[in-house]
Amino acid sequence: MPGTLYVVGTPIGNLGDLSPRARDTLETVDFIAAEDTRVTLKLLNHFDIKKSLVSYFEHNRREKGELIVSRLLAGENCALVTDAGMPAISDPGEDLVDLCHLNGIPVCAVPGPTAFATALALSGLPVGRFTFEGFLSVNKPSRRAHLQSLETESRTMVFYEAPHKLIRTLHDLFEAFGDRRIALVREITKIHEEVIRTSLKEALTLYDEAHPPKGEFVLVVCGKETTKDTVTLEEAIERAKKLQSEGLAPSAAAKQAAKETGFKKGELYQALLEKGENA
Repeated sequence: MPGTLYVVGTPIGNLGDLSPRARDTLETVDFIAAEDTRVTLKLLNHFDIKKSLVSYFEHNRREKGELIVSRLLAGENCALVTDAGMPAISDPGEDLVDLCHLNGIPVCAVPGPTAFATALALSGLPVGRFTFEGFLSVNKPSRRAHLQSLETESRTMVFYEAPHKLIRTLHDLFEAFGDRRIALVREITKIHEEVIRTSLKEALTLYDEAHPPKGEFVLVVCGKETTKDTVTLEEAIERAKKLQSEGLAPSAAAKQAAKETGFKKGELYQALLEKGENA
């Protein structure tokens, strides 16, 4: 009989948030697969847990994934942990979970803190419907395409961001979405936990070289307030035509009209092209 992979949530800041069940699981499994063994070792030492660790992260996940699966198939039990929070959420652990399912290995969750859910609760923004977008790519074309796909998203959006990339991300969000309400939630459950409720435009004034952002951030951004129910496609096209007549290129005019009306940029852009062909 194969062993079990336990997906164990660990604290995102305050070690007091480790659940009794999570502690019991870490104490009783045969070994622990950790994103960063140094980080996990500090957690284990705090709770006086002695356990064998296997490094499992983005750049060794294929090789180590096969090793972990072979040990599980041999009957050992493994706890999967990430540096903080719930494994497999914006985390290479999702590949290991998938690999276990494919090999008939039982997977059991031991839930713990999750940064995006905690940030949503703290934000005070509409969270009845939301979309988790994780980290934006550092590759400019992929990043641009990701944000363009969200231009008309009406649900609240959640992003993760590191402090050294925050200012660039705020600029990109403002450029893609215009001015929206945003909650910047940082250092969740830690001493300097902070929730800044502001707008994307105002958020750009919060930090500079003299006052750089500090701590890990969760960005909760309001979705687009769509007016598609009251604006017809013809009216949206007319708005795009007007913007073009004021000097904007067809692509820019379609993009701006899409933001204002809730229609897709592509259909407005195509209408402008057809207008040009028929002129």
